[in-house]
Amino acid sequence: MSVIPQEFKIVNPIDQRQYLVGGELKPWSGAVTEVYSTISSEESYAPTLLGSIPDMGEAEANEALQAALSAYDKGKGAWPTMKVRDRIECMEKFVRQMESKREEIVKLLMWEIGKSLPDSQKEFDRTVEYIYDTLEDYRQLDRNSAKFQKHDGVYAHIRRGPLGVVLCLGPYNYPLNETFALLIPAIIMGNTTIFKPAKHGVLLITPLLEAFQNSFPKGVVNILFGRGRAVAAPIMKTGKVDVLALIGNSKSANALQDQHPKSNRLRLVLGLEAKNPAIILPDADMDLTVQECIAGTLSFNGQRCTALKVVYVQEEVKEEFLKRFTRAVDALKFGNPWEEGVKLTPLPEPGKPDYIQELIDDALAKGAKILNEKGGQRFDNFIWPAVLYPVTKDMRVYQEEQFGPIIPIRSFEEIEEPLDEMAESNYGQQVSLFGKDVYTLAPLIDTLANLVCRVNLNSSCQRGPDVYPFTGRKDSAQSTLSVHDALRSFSIRTFVAFKDNTLNNETVEKLLDTKASNFISTDYLL
Repeated sequence: MSVIPQEFKIVNPIDQRQYLVGGELKPWSGAVTEVYSTISSEESYAPTLLGSIPDMGEAEANEALQAALSAYDKGKGAWPTMKVRDRIECMEKFVRQMESKREEIVKLLMWEIGKSLPDSQKEFDRTVEYIYDTLEDYRQLDRNSAKFQKHDGVYAHIRRGPLGVVLCLGPYNYPLNETFALLIPAIIMGNTTIFKPAKHGVLLITPLLEAFQNSFPKGVVNILFGRGRAVAAPIMKTGKVDVLALIGNSKSANALQDQHPKSNRLRLVLGLEAKNPAIILPDADMDLTVQECIAGTLSFNGQRCTALKVVYVQEEVKEEFLKRFTRAVDALKFGNPWEEGVKLTPLPEPGKPDYIQELIDDALAKGAKILNEKGGQRFDNFIWPAVLYPVTKDMRVYQEEQFGPIIPIRSFEEIEEPLDEMAESNYGQQVSLFGKDVYTLAPLIDTLANLVCRVNLNSSCQRGPDVYPFTGRKDSAQSTLSVHDALRSFSIRTFVAFKDNTLNNETVEKLLDTKASNFISTDYLL
């Protein structure tokens, strides 16, 4: 076992005994769930106790819901009616406090989910940048709205208004960035929120509780802990949630949506699973292709919805690709997140190595082989990525989103083969296309753009930059997330209209002069 640097050691476990509801950090004296890391701090392997969190239930869920409803107050609340300038000031206060917690949150990211030090730092910094970019886009949205339009003798003052109460559930693989990609735009658009952190990556929210409490009016942000079925399901059953914002699994999204008694009026903002393919054409630059496929399949051990989860390689270049790719997989460094140059890290879910083993065993029983020497080697908290070939459609590793270190490879002769399989797939998020000939690429791009929402040319699939749209077709997503699009996903166009006559014109002029209305305003934010 490598020596843990002093600055990354867990000295005092975090026993989280507070939750945020109605603007108060309330003490918790009920049942708790211990939080362990699969990273060992002992000479002989043993999971490391990181702390504990409250194990909450229906009573606390309803308490948080009532706080959010009171803060929204049927649209009359201080937050939904607040001036844009004032909302921005609240969010700026929050992000300044958040920036002071960087070191603590990065450390928890490494221990809780096994993310490498550079990637943990990147997740934090990217999240801060996302908040600042969101605020600037919100300013521009307000600038564009600071006017009146006139058509057919009717004036209109059009803005975007909040939707109401948002239930926000983030994922464990990006427990800060992707969670905040839901939470931040939901808040800034004037909604009130109930937020439950993911199962893994939950303690890293602890350093931010006070910042949430003192930055926003009471009840705007409510934070619960516990299992989703125990706290999220009771909230949905009331029918008083206006938006379900979830990044995770479609089964969870469907189960929660089904709990809502009036699902027709429930806005869904969902980032779900995917089975993003790579398609390698005969003229692909093999050095670049191998490099990008390594990043695409095994960044954060393949635990990304945007990961490449199946690789299609044309028969002509199959042997060369497999030889070089398997060598590159086995050359990756495994270690703890803070070790320099580490590419593969402990898996945060204790049961994940066994699950990956099940996929390997199923594939081997149905005719696949492990092509890389280290493939399938077991550690206490890891299983070495197995490159499987040939993979057939009846194998579980082809059918399931593996969300871990295992790479299924399929070869093809005609391009229609992977295209047909993509069309039949339940998913449609992204694809990576490797090749050079423009006359081959052009029709492929035209087709792929109708099967997925992002075609990555000679590069691995990814979410960022965050200013670009992030969404998917079929079971992969609903609504669009990006700095620009998320503000619109969590709001609705609403406007004041009036006929062009003396009474209305004089009334609106007085409204503008007195600045009595926060909605009707032509003030220009700099």
